[in-house]
Parts: sequence; C-alpha cells; structure tokens
Amino acid sequence: MILTKLAYKSLLNRRASVLLTLFTIAISVMLLLSIERIRVDAKSSFSNTISGTDLIVGARTGDIQLLLSSVFRIGHTNNGVTWQSYKYITSQRGVKWSIPLSLGDSHKGQAVLGTTLDYFEHYQFAKKQHLTFNQGHAFTAINEVVLGSDVANRLNYKLGDQIVISHGMGNTSFHHHKDNPFKVTGILNATGTPVDKTLHIPLAAIDLIHGGSAHNEHDEHDEHDEHDEHDEHDEHDEHDEHDEHDEHDEHEKYSDLTGQPKQITAFLMGFNSPLYTLQIRRNINQYKKEALLGIMPTVTLKELWQMLAIVEKVLLLFSGVVVLVSLLGMLTTLLANLNQRRRELAILRSVGARPWQLFTLISIESLFTTLLGCIVGCALYYLVMLLASSYLQSQAGISVNIAMLSYYELTLIGVIMAAGFIIGLIPATRAYFYSLSDGMSIKI
Repeated sequence: MILTKLAYKSLLNRRASVLLTLFTIAISVMLLLSIERIRVDAKSSFSNTISGTDLIVGARTGDIQLLLSSVFRIGHTNNGVTWQSYKYITSQRGVKWSIPLSLGDSHKGQAVLGTTLDYFEHYQFAKKQHLTFNQGHAFTAINEVVLGSDVANRLNYKLGDQIVISHGMGNTSFHHHKDNPFKVTGILNATGTPVDKTLHIPLAAIDLIHGGSAHNEHDEHDEHDEHDEHDEHDEHDEHDEHDEHDEHDEHEKYSDLTGQPKQITAFLMGFNSPLYTLQIRRNINQYKKEALLGIMPTVTLKELWQMLAIVEKVLLLFSGVVVLVSLLGMLTTLLANLNQRRRELAILRSVGARPWQLFTLISIESLFTTLLGCIVGCALYYLVMLLASSYLQSQAGISVNIAMLSYYELTLIGVIMAAGFIIGLIPATRAYFYSLSDGMSIKI
C-alpha cells in the first residue's frame, strides 16, 4: 500500500509527462478499437448491402455476376427475364413481394433503374433499413425520376429539374432520349450503397423512351378515358361520374407506371417463409421456358467479401502498427523520465528503499499509466463512434454497431495492458541495476 500511494504521488508530481504518455496510450486504444469495429462492421454492412431480400432472379450467368449487375450496377447481363416469366414466378405460393429491375440506361455516368413503387416500399439495406426521402416523394407519373443522394449532390440537382436519360451504361452513351425528359420529384437520403448513385424511373418509362408500346398504350388509355367520361356524363349524374373517374384514374396511374415490358434485367423477391425461398429457388434454377438463375444475396455477398479479404487484412495490419507505435512511444517516454528521476530514486535509496522496491514502484507506475490510458481510450472510442456513425453510414455504407465491448475487443485491451506492463519492466530493471557510479547505491 505504501508503494502504491508513493506511485500515485509520483505520477501527480510528474503529471505533464504522465499525461503525455497516457494520451499516447489512449489514442492507440481508441484507434485500435475503432479500426477493429470498422473492420467487423464493414464486413457486416457489405453483407447487408441489400437486406430483407430472399432471392435475386436474373438470366443464368454466375452468382457474383448477377449480384454485381443487379445490386452494384457493375457490368451487365447479356440476356434478361421475360415479363411472362416474371409474372408467373412471382404469382407462386409463398411470394410476399417482388421488385422488377430494368437497367441499361444512364445519365452522365450514373445508372438509371426502371422499377415500380414496390421498390420504395420493400427495398432494404444495412440492418433492414428502408429507403427514406430527403426531399420530395416517389414518382407518380411516367415522366418523373427519383434521385439517389450522391447523384443529386454531385450534379447539383434539385426538385423540379429536368433530366435527359441516355442509352448505354457508364460514361459511354449511344443515344440521348431528349424527346422524353424526366422531372425530379424526389431525392433519397444517403444510404452508403449503390442506391445513392442511381436514378429511379417508372418501369413503363423504359419502354416509353425506347419507343416501345407504353406510349401507344398510354395514348389509347387517354382516348378511352375521354370516351368513357363522355358516356358516363350522359348516363349518370355529375357526382357518380366524379367518383368512378377517380377510381379509374388510380387504376390507370398504377398500370401506366408498370406497363407491360417485353423483358426486365432482374427482379428481387421476398417470401413468407425460408422454406418457400429454397423451394422456389430450386424451381427457378430448373425453369425450362428460359435459362434463369436465382441467388440468395446474403450468401453471395459473403462469397464476394472473401474475394476482397485483402481489405480486412490491411485493416488488421493497421491495428497492429498502431499498437506497436504507441507501445514504443510509451517506452521512449518512460526511459526519458527515468533519466530525469535519478535524484528522486537516489533519495529513496538513501532513506532505506531496496532495489526491488524501486523496481516495484516503477512497475506500478507504468501499470497505472497503462490502465488509465486504456480507460480514457475506451471513452474516446465511444465518443468517436457516436459522432462518426451517421457519417460512416451515409458516406461509406458502414452501419456501426455501438454496443458493449466484445470478448475479442476486451482481449485486445488486455493484451495492451500486458504489453504496457512488460514495457514498464524495462525502465524498472534499469533502476534496479543502477551502479555505484550512478549514485544510486549506498553501502549498508
């Protein structure tokens, strides 16, 4: 107890240098825990780039290729899925929801995705988070577009702006659809996923801008509505006509946004039970009318992460370097302080302190310093994670899990404590073996 109290008083007496050492250890602990947390959560977030989706269905290529083209908008598939096959498969028992996806167009290098309103209702990312709007709302007409956050920020678009879609992916555009501009009606909040770099338009608009049947059908619907409205005006009163016309408009609005495309690039599916997922996946892979492939995105994302394992190894390397540098800095500070404490140690020896007592004193001081550094480092870690969590989610797509330290993280702190104690033994040993010429030993 006397040595412990003496160590505490000694640390207070040298608080400037002690605080410097403590701060070095705290920063290293904070960086180590932060890198480890980001490493774990980056892997988890990558696996949850798309979540809540049980199957992704597209033309038969490869699991990773289908995932990259449909989710990450990287590459493209040579074939698509016919609309008849999509309707047949999604009408099977156990299907909870489905989202058709049509790719192949772009705007200034950003992917354009044709889809339905189900996309904004059922698409999820990270830990089953739904898409939310920063401004505006989902498209309600065939000539409206919803922008990802990165598209809006990078190209400085706002609600009401007119956008021209181009045929072709990436920066190479073969044709600009100037006759069919789109009006910006919504801007999504940042997700840190490929959604941020995507422009979303109604599925029926894909046929429209490519000169398909959607335009003709739309015109026929308009003519048919005018004829029906005239007949109803003759046969019914004004109130009944207004109600029936509104009901018909709602039905027409939905059918116009979906259309009847010949084929789509892929589609997402959600099921009522995992048993339906496995059963329908097997049926899709054995589908005879056309060559289709159904993949489970969570499994394929994990396989893709294994191919990118070098990222995880680099983060682990950074963690090791951070700890090594901090421990070397601590050793340097302790040795420098030891040279400044010759007079203090000589006085202690003169009043009867033994060499082992000096050894214990300096060891206790290094242990105290390391313990306080770890505690402060943990506090800084939680503070940094709390402040950076929203930024990491929106900019890097990393959903940070701010929770109690895991067993592995506690083990890392224990290793730092042990390493700090061992390093503290080096100046303690030097103090123990000071020679007579150093004025540290007296004759007994």
